[in-house]
Amino acid sequence: MRKQMIENAAYEVATQVRAVEDSIDATLSEMAELQSRMMRITAIAHVGPAAIHPALQELSAALSTLLAARVAIVNCHSELASARGKVPGLRTVSWGDDDTCPPAATTADLRIVA
Repeated sequence: MRKQMIENAAYEVATQVRAVEDSIDATLSEMAELQSRMMRITAIAHVGPAAIHPALQELSAALSTLLAARVAIVNCHSELASARGKVPGLRTVSWGDDDTCPPAATTADLRIVA
């Protein structure tokens, strides 16, 4: 019962971390699209680069902050992965050899014996 509760809680945390990572990545994509549209409207309107430059600087500052947040979330994910080994019920248990596959079969000389 307790082990199942720990596993469920860990699964919820892992799911939420993935959701936050995906959310940040989606926001980064949206910001890139916004920058592209800003540049396109400047070209279509035939206005000089000075008209949109302050807005691009603000977008760049927001992008830098979001990239720092992304690094922090990735580091958080890594720390959670290493902490998993310290939580009873979440540790990986292995039985037998370290190999994931059995050793390759040796080729044998097969003969039909009548």
